[in-house]
Amino acid sequence: MNLPKHVHVIGICGVATSALAIAFHKVGVKVTGSDKGFFPPVSTYLKDAGVEYYAGWHPENIGTPDFVMIGGTGTSPSNPETLYAKEHNIPAYSYAEVLQKYFIKKNSIVVTGTWGKTTTSALLSYIFTHAGRKLSYFTGGLSLSHPTGALSDSDWSLVEGDEYQVSISDRRPKFVYYAPTHLLLTSVSWDHADLYPTEKDYFDTFEKLVSGIPDDGLIIACIDEAGVKKILEATGKKAISYGKSESADYSYHSITYTKNGLHFQITAKDICYEVLSPMLGRFNVENITAAFAMAREAGIPADKVIDAIKEFKGIKRRFEKRFEGDVTLLDCHAPTAEKATSVLESVREVYTSKIIAVYEPNIGGRQYETAHKYDNAFKDADMVIIPRLTKLKVSEDDSTKPMEGNDLVQTIEKTHKNVKYFEDDSALVNFLATEAKKDDCIVFLGSHGFRGMIEETVNKLSMLK
Repeated sequence: MNLPKHVHVIGICGVATSALAIAFHKVGVKVTGSDKGFFPPVSTYLKDAGVEYYAGWHPENIGTPDFVMIGGTGTSPSNPETLYAKEHNIPAYSYAEVLQKYFIKKNSIVVTGTWGKTTTSALLSYIFTHAGRKLSYFTGGLSLSHPTGALSDSDWSLVEGDEYQVSISDRRPKFVYYAPTHLLLTSVSWDHADLYPTEKDYFDTFEKLVSGIPDDGLIIACIDEAGVKKILEATGKKAISYGKSESADYSYHSITYTKNGLHFQITAKDICYEVLSPMLGRFNVENITAAFAMAREAGIPADKVIDAIKEFKGIKRRFEKRFEGDVTLLDCHAPTAEKATSVLESVREVYTSKIIAVYEPNIGGRQYETAHKYDNAFKDADMVIIPRLTKLKVSEDDSTKPMEGNDLVQTIEKTHKNVKYFEDDSALVNFLATEAKKDDCIVFLGSHGFRGMIEETVNKLSMLK
């Protein structure tokens, strides 16, 4: 591998940047990093891996790296370290560009879609490594079973293909850098209205991606998803299908779903496979089937795939059980109305008492153009709580005004009678600790870290246990 000698990461405490930093460190590259603050679990992973980092912005500490990787808080054009790199002609790359230069290989598996891509790509990379198949890989979530990213001299790579913009200055989707030869398409449903003002804009981006798959490449696609079918029809591309439909090439069925995990069957090429998984959430049956299909088409034996699925614990913040006592607390990455609905439907299947949902949307979920998606989105929650929303990073020329907390409450109240807003984090935590009773379930839904509220709630629930 043609690797750099020294990489400095500005904004190293992000999930993506930390994963790539650790992957470089493990193959002998000197890695340094900076950020405005460090919080578990990312800070713990960096420390345990032996990666050097410091708090704040100190250009005098950068040295002479081959390049700087800029993520998160480093993306501001006024960041002192970013300015230093520019002034001293040090190349500066986004993490998508770094993936292109050092991770993407001749056989490039890209997992993309509006939802399901993080869990599916993480599971798929675990299946490959469990089966002894070397590859370079990266996923946008912290795996509970294996490293989030890795570099290899293999000619295979596997990455999560995010459709959101590369950076403030580069509004193209991240997946334009990944040149897929093997594409796994989970879903296509209009999202990120801040970046894609119309549904057509969003679908056009995926059409272009799918159209670029080489004729000798491979597409695995969910047959049940209307948006996916629309993309395939528009591009004329053939795909190997998966889904609950009996006509799918990989069809899942006979599902048993409990608080302890999933048991179901996958039928493919007239063979029926028994599948067990400790992951929660009925929707993960679809994710698992997607990974099963791609792994099998890539030549991994079925028994190896099934063994890996049985062992894979999932990834942090995807239906992660953070506390279980009289009350259960789940941490779920669900920053859109559709994803929140899907998560809550799965929660309601196995938790019959009160469900309290704490919800913070991503930037796309705060656009007035998508407000209609909140109609009945929280039908399976007994109570919805909106915290003080994270301050958004928007470019100076962005005239779009996002919804704030009270606006979001009013939007959800149109179809849900029990919605509360908390400006103060401590008041929200105290309310949860006293409101939740035996057998109730608290579900945090969002993409941000909730400013430590999850940990504080867990501590309070532990004291009451």
